[in-house]
Amino acid sequence: MNPDIIIDLGRDAAQTMILISAPVLLIALGVGLVIGVLQAATQVQEMTLSFIPKLFAIVVTLALLGRWMMAVLVDYTHRLVTSIPGFIG
Repeated sequence: MNPDIIIDLGRDAAQTMILISAPVLLIALGVGLVIGVLQAATQVQEMTLSFIPKLFAIVVTLALLGRWMMAVLVDYTHRLVTSIPGFIG
């Protein structure tokens, strides 16, 4: 197994990880930013106020994109498993 194969495996894993986690993280970031601006404007500094909307947004995002995320993971795993004989030989 040469270093090029290992670098390709790492790059594919990192790309898949970013592709799967980006929607959830960006939604949580956006909701947190909106709630933070509202808290600053109204001067309500309740810690739990930002938690519930973020949690709800993440659950909705996972419900809407969960099937796509699973398809991406299955595709990555399939490519990884089918390429194992090429790594050995």
